[in-house]
Amino acid sequence: MNDGPVSTFQFLGLTFSTANVVSGLVVFLLVVAIVFFTSRHLAMKPTKGQNFLEWLIEFTNGILKGSIPSNEVSGFGLYGFTLFLFLFLSNQLGLFIQLTFHNATIVRSPTSDPIVTLTFSLMTLMLAQFAGVQKLGYKKHFTNYLKPFVFWLPISIFEEFTNFLTLGLRIFGVIFSGEMLLKLIWGLATSHGIATMIVAVPIEMVWQGFSAFLGAIQAFVFVTLSSVYISQKLEVEE
Repeated sequence: MNDGPVSTFQFLGLTFSTANVVSGLVVFLLVVAIVFFTSRHLAMKPTKGQNFLEWLIEFTNGILKGSIPSNEVSGFGLYGFTLFLFLFLSNQLGLFIQLTFHNATIVRSPTSDPIVTLTFSLMTLMLAQFAGVQKLGYKKHFTNYLKPFVFWLPISIFEEFTNFLTLGLRIFGVIFSGEMLLKLIWGLATSHGIATMIVAVPIEMVWQGFSAFLGAIQAFVFVTLSSVYISQKLEVEE
């Protein structure tokens, strides 16, 4: 485990996190590899890889069907599938692989940075807005912000802002705290030689497994809440 600073670089006058870019690319390649290798040689008698892919698609569609009307789910199935798979792998990456270069972190869980999780949050809320306008039209969609009465508008806007924050910061908090505790336990393990190693390594392994479980739960929760926010924009409020 590493607790060094995060490397950054400049591009077009903007500062980017090397860890976010590299880690995001690693997760992207993992997602592409999983989908590619499980979807090869599709057949009526599915292979284990095809069975896994079909199960995962059904699983994510099931999450969406819990909130979004069944006749609308097909329009968001790909987003829900990709979002869940990307977040799940992002949450797990830093628990098992953390790499440094010149004492700076370059590979970790992308979701341990609030910039990444808030970006996903913004993507979801913008998609919800787009879906609402597409289905209801501009007038009906934005009239929802004035219900039950006109003076409700500031509260509606504030609610959108809090949805944006809570959706992104929830997953960030869980993943970041999990990785920080792993670093602390590992620091304890290496602090006094074999004695602390014997005590701390089992604790490290248990917490690593528990954090992996929490990472899976947070990916599920994120997609579930995303489907709730989208469904709210697909209907006219009374």
